[in-house]
Amino acid sequence: MVGRIYHVGLTVSNLDRSVAFYRDILGLEFQGELMMAGEETDKLFHRRNCKARIAYLNGSKNVESPPVELIQFVDNAVNKIQSDLFTTSISELCFYTDDIDLTYKHFIENNVECLSEPQHFNFTSQGFGESKAFYFKDPDGIILEMMQAL
Repeated sequence: MVGRIYHVGLTVSNLDRSVAFYRDILGLEFQGELMMAGEETDKLFHRRNCKARIAYLNGSKNVESPPVELIQFVDNAVNKIQSDLFTTSISELCFYTDDIDLTYKHFIENNVECLSEPQHFNFTSQGFGESKAFYFKDPDGIILEMMQAL
């Protein structure tokens, strides 16, 4: 029934700032921007006179790597709550890197809020192998994860 994940959407407060972060800090490729408005948009979002600026960025041309969709609602208040890994929701979006230590250093040099240094995990006894990972936040405080398989 479901073939694949088409994209992962994140609501942001400032699209230009978020595009810059995901493009310049994370290295995703900006694919384009569109504006949604009209009756269909109102119905989709259950909001009258809804307008949304939407940008797409992608880290890979591969089908298994869906783009990140950033959504900024125009002229509509958006509830901004602190992201929390311990609240039922989408808890994080995980990105893959080939060099987690270099990525972490790049983030620190660019004042990205990281929740820890890269941590080593060994799940080989459970069939998942070894990895290193750390959590960090985007400009809106959305929790993201960076991972490297070892």
